[in-house]
Amino acid sequence: MINMKKIGLIGGLSAESTIEYYKIIVRTYNKLMDGISFPELVIDSLDLGKIGNYMSNNEWDKVLDELEKSAIRLVKADAEVIIIATNTPHKVYDKLVERIDVPILSIMEATAKAIVKMKLRKVGLLGTRFTMQSDFYPKVLKKFGIDVISPEPADQQVIDDVIWKELTYHVLKEESKQKYLAVIENLKNAGVEGVILGCTEIPLLISQENCDIPVFDTTYIHSIFVLEYAMKEDS
Repeated sequence: MINMKKIGLIGGLSAESTIEYYKIIVRTYNKLMDGISFPELVIDSLDLGKIGNYMSNNEWDKVLDELEKSAIRLVKADAEVIIIATNTPHKVYDKLVERIDVPILSIMEATAKAIVKMKLRKVGLLGTRFTMQSDFYPKVLKKFGIDVISPEPADQQVIDDVIWKELTYHVLKEESKQKYLAVIENLKNAGVEGVILGCTEIPLLISQENCDIPVFDTTYIHSIFVLEYAMKEDS
């Protein structure tokens, strides 16, 4: 038997992506173990409405405080490795890891390593407007030799509106999918070699089969990243 570390998920941001994280981690582990084994995992589910208001009001110190309290609850529940099951709150990732002794695995680093494996050097970034307009993705990916391009402002508004008004409620519209594909086409014309689905709800709408350039599903990438870490004997 594998002496697997207990995984802690800071979830609820949104519930839809948290569900996907849980399914990916559990099903992948089950398949690897070839039986009825399931990983030890604990979820602390936060209130997206509350956190979303803090983000909209640019109160990132309050976002950080909520994430810290969530991580502490997970540690008390014996979590040995933690992930934030969403992209945007990673804006305060560097400060959060300073406050928590248990390892917190970065979605940006996980995604960067996936891009490096594909040998790409210029990628587009889709996500909430907070993600597309912040530097936390470009800063990390630059260390891996990867340039990050965000959509034009009008396209950013389209992406952000669909996330908050539809995807967080699991509303999936063909019209919205076509809008996203048009944004990806614009990024492709701007020279990107692949696209980061940098909101963990976007893969509900867009997948690799919809695109002729590589897309990086951060939900899947991050889920597998933490599972591999948890299963390593020496991590």
